[in-house]
Amino acid sequence: MRYTFFALFCLAASFMMLLPASAQQNPDPISGTWSGDWGPSRFDRNPVTVNLKWDGKVVTGNVNPGPNAVAIKNGNFDAKTNTLHIEADARGRGNQILHYVIDGKLGKDTLAGSWNHDNRKGDFKITKR
Repeated sequence: MRYTFFALFCLAASFMMLLPASAQQNPDPISGTWSGDWGPSRFDRNPVTVNLKWDGKVVTGNVNPGPNAVAIKNGNFDAKTNTLHIEADARGRGNQILHYVIDGKLGKDTLAGSWNHDNRKGDFKITKR
């Protein structure tokens, strides 16, 4: 009887020690710093860095952190489909405000998809650092 109780106790203790380790190995897939490029064609590319934070419902962050950072105004991530949707307003030439709509799909540590503003369209691919 004592041996059975001791064995069950050791087994339960082992599972409790594994739970925190597995939680640390599976952080949310979106939060973090991402870098890569975007552009209207494969010959016209622009480097980009994106900081994302997902609270389980809303995605916040900024594009190209620094003095000219562009804040994400509307962002969400669907963990079931691994799809990301963000919107941001950036200042264009002549102080024109450009409204970007960005849709992507998460694969392992890469986000790839499309962007558009006004009549311009293109694609992007960023990788988590």
